[in-house]
Amino acid sequence: MRGKLAFAAILIAAPVAVVAHHGWGSFDASKHIAIEGPIQVSEYANPHVTIKVKAPDQVWTVELAPVSRMETRGATKDVIAVGKTVKAEGNPSKSHKDVMRAERITVNGKTFEMR
Repeated sequence: MRGKLAFAAILIAAPVAVVAHHGWGSFDASKHIAIEGPIQVSEYANPHVTIKVKAPDQVWTVELAPVSRMETRGATKDVIAVGKTVKAEGNPSKSHKDVMRAERITVNGKTFEMR
């Protein structure tokens, strides 16, 4: 009985996880943008790390790499902490004017590649 319940839980959870992660096709790879400003929010969690950056024009939601890739490249939770200034370079969302996918970020003079 316990095995059947576990299997049912997996069947229910799997589609939710797939829908929650949108993939990179929702970003315009033909456009390159760069923003810079202080980090207002840092969410260090999978499927990818997300920060909110107060740029001069607006507050941007910046989608970074998955936690494992961030850590492998040295971009730990402390590196992208709230209050630090970050420069993010990447592609804007096709559907949200304040969302971008970062190809690279620079914090304290050190650049971290996200791909």
